[in-house]
Parts: sequence; C-alpha cells; structure tokens
Amino acid sequence: MADTWLVEEGIGEERAIRFEQGRIVAARMRWPGRLVQGAVAEAAVVERFPLSPNAIVRFATGEEAIGRRLPKADSEGSTVRMLVEREAIAERGRLKRAQAVKTEQPLNLAPSLAESLREEGQDVRIVRRFPDDADWEELFSEAWTGEVAFHGGSLLFSDTPAMTLVDVDGYPVEAICSNAVPALARALRRFDIGGSIGIDFPTLSDKGDRRAVDAKLEEQLAGWPHERTAMNGFGFVQIVARLSRASMLRLVSLDRSGAAARLLLRRAEAVSEPGAILLSCHPAVAARLMPNWLAELARRSGREVRVSPDPGLALEAGFAQAVPL
Repeated sequence: MADTWLVEEGIGEERAIRFEQGRIVAARMRWPGRLVQGAVAEAAVVERFPLSPNAIVRFATGEEAIGRRLPKADSEGSTVRMLVEREAIAERGRLKRAQAVKTEQPLNLAPSLAESLREEGQDVRIVRRFPDDADWEELFSEAWTGEVAFHGGSLLFSDTPAMTLVDVDGYPVEAICSNAVPALARALRRFDIGGSIGIDFPTLSDKGDRRAVDAKLEEQLAGWPHERTAMNGFGFVQIVARLSRASMLRLVSLDRSGAAARLLLRRAEAVSEPGAILLSCHPAVAARLMPNWLAELARRSGREVRVSPDPGLALEAGFAQAVPL
C-alpha cells in the first residue's frame, strides 16, 4: 500500500494520494479540460523561432505550446505530433504556455491521472473513495490557507509567478531542525510543488546552526529530485525541482471558487442518507457548479440534485445533505 497511488476519479477533478502510516505523504490533483502532461496530439506549427528547432504550435483545442526538437522541414503551417512535457501553468494575469516535444508515440489526447502515473512506472489503484483516515479535506485546508502548522511554529506558503515562497515561522534552531524541516519536506510532496522554491528561515547567525539545517534538509529531501543552495547568512534557501504541472497549491490559489465547487461535489458523493441532495454554498461557488457536473452527480447518486446559494457561507464552507423529495 505504501508504494501504491490511490486515485479518485472525481467530478471535475481527479485526485491521487500515496498513503503511509495513516497519513497522506504525496498527492496530485488534476482538473480535466486542458492538455495534460503526457498527452500526445497533433498540432499545427504557427510560428518558427529563427535559427532554432523551437516553435509555437497550436493544438486542435486552441491551446498553444512551445514545441521543441522540430526539424527545419516542419515549416509554418505543417502538422506535427507532439508530446506534452509540461502543462500550461496559470499565473496571476497570464498563462504560461505548455511545453511539448515532437514524438512518434501513438495519439493519446487526454490521459487520465491514473494513466499518467502508470506511465511513470507507479503502481496505481483506482478507488471510489480514499480510506477514511486519509484526510483529503485536511490537505485541501492546508492548500486553501497556505499554512502548515508544526510544533513550535508554522510554514506560510505564497504562490508567485517567479517562485513558490515559504516563510518559516519558528524558533529556536532545534525546533526548526526537528519540526520545521520535516514539515516542509512533507508539504512539498503533499502539495506536489515543483519549479523554483524559496524558503525564508529565521536568520541564524551561527554557521554551525545553518549547517545543521542544511544537513536536515539533505536528510528529509532524500529521494525527492531537486537541486538546492546552502542556507545563506539571511536564512534563505532556494530549491529547484522539475516543473511538469500545476501544484495543488497553485490550482487552489488561482481559482478558489472552482476549487471549492469541486470540493463540495466530493462531499456530496459521500451523502448516504435517502432523499434529494441539496448543495448549500456561497453564490460564487454555485456559479461554478457546471451543469454537466451536476448531471454527473445525479447520475452517480441516482438522485435529484438541488443547489441553494447562501451568501452567508464562506467559499470553502459549502455542505451537502439529503432532503425530502
């Protein structure tokens, strides 16, 4: 079980976790509808970069990507088969194009999250719902607030276009080594964070203390592919990890109403009492409940679905309950 990824094929969202000793140790979250990592699709070359094997390619969906390894024969207007290596990444005010490479692989327009994990060589099991003690809502809450508590302090995550920033609030150095660093290592895996990551520890003037934190980072991040700087005199450490997809933290922070709507649908799928399903939520969340999502909930549950907007509810506080028909 420890090396197996469990996958929920939710409504409007796919979720995957690795579960060890009663805790989620790694997770992924995917929102279908865009080209995903591992997709293989035909695209048109719309703009070649001078003196470069790279170009802008456009897929049938209208999405564009930076295409790599294109021979000169693939001129503008030609059709090429591309493998998506990195999904488009939404940032505040812009969308960073996906990255793709020319391939001869068979077409696979929309691989599921389970398929993507299997392609990486992972063992995968699709489940209707995660085990009761695998607290997905706790993980969602941490991503929603951007705060992860540890004994003696907390980690505050901020997603920016340049990097993911983590402010470590804790002291003394023993608490940082024993508690903050392990919590940080867990959070990076649980939030599925990649790219450039900046960690602002409390300033440690003693070089021995800084070396102790560096050693603890080395220990806790073992097996997680990355490069890392040593802590500088101001307590700053930079980590660079491969960026292939949007992290859970980024998905939640850039579309909070959409994230809350998907969480509400997951809660609705757990309603077991007889009757119609009533979804009570903030109006902004109600507006994000797509008709096809509600239809899928009705199909899966075999019940009528109703929506009740309530401006008094926080975005993330929507709830589902059974009501008389």
